[in-house]
Amino acid sequence: MVCILYVIAISTLLGVAGLLVERTLPANTTSRRWLWSVIIAIAMTIPPIYQANHISSISEVLEHQAAQSGIGQSLATASLATLNDGLTARIDALNPFIHQVWIIASAMIVLWGLATAARVWFLMRHSRRGDVAGASVIDGVSVVVTDSIGPATVGVLRSRVVVPRWVLALPGVQRRYVLRHEEEHRRSHDSLLLFVASLTLILAPWNLGMWWLLRRLRLAVEMDCDNRVVSALGDANAYGELLFKVAQAASRGPKLQPAFLGAGMVERRLKALVAPAPLRHAQRFLLPVVAGVLLFIVLSMPHPVLSRSHSHDQMTSSTTTTSAKPHSSTATDPIVAQR
Repeated sequence: MVCILYVIAISTLLGVAGLLVERTLPANTTSRRWLWSVIIAIAMTIPPIYQANHISSISEVLEHQAAQSGIGQSLATASLATLNDGLTARIDALNPFIHQVWIIASAMIVLWGLATAARVWFLMRHSRRGDVAGASVIDGVSVVVTDSIGPATVGVLRSRVVVPRWVLALPGVQRRYVLRHEEEHRRSHDSLLLFVASLTLILAPWNLGMWWLLRRLRLAVEMDCDNRVVSALGDANAYGELLFKVAQAASRGPKLQPAFLGAGMVERRLKALVAPAPLRHAQRFLLPVVAGVLLFIVLSMPHPVLSRSHSHDQMTSSTTTTSAKPHSSTATDPIVAQR
């Protein structure tokens, strides 16, 4: 339980720091997605490294505080008495339930991903294609034309631009905006980036901070792509009007990412593209400073444990259980590694 709260806190603090740094970036930058990719990588790396090399015992901290004089002495003494009065045992009793919920949630995420992939494959397979190979070249972009899927970029290792048939009926300029947007996603391998980042949810589906970080990454991917398209084809206002038009038409089919519409992010993308909020001189200085302070807090925050002996006993018990019950190692080992 303590480990879960620590991991969520680390992800949330890094997310706030990321927001502050992103706010200082130029409006037409195309590097937002790399900022959030680095933040997600740090959020996943710090907890296991600190668990092995930089821990802090809550009981030891309370004992030290209780030995001091002052107002905090009574609070520390009361807290230490609560720990010694069975709180540790009650927390341990919750661990099997938490582990079961953890495994079920991870399995549900995997099943949801497989179901979405199967649905996309089925719809693409049964859509009418432009030629025998199943693809057409429109405005210099190789696309797969479907009845309901898209516009989106589908595939991880071999991405393909998928557009619904109604996109072909758009005026030439608007059609080129849509196709160029998806082609930019394909060239930048955004599908692979989002897929790898989403794997973190399988490892820690309870990490609410990571869900938020992934949403920021998806938004950053779309905003970067918007800026590249407008930089190449021009006219941000016309591009923004097209976003609304496509949002009204693309109501069928699964919501995919990366995609021209993203997922409920149209308003934020329009504001950033057409009317970005100006940054004051004081903010240019204060925002990076606050972000640096948050990063310092994250890097200096040790991994908490109830007590060093309790943590050692848990690891020993887990190892003994794994050795005694080899058939249950598959369900146990990933959880022990995460804790």
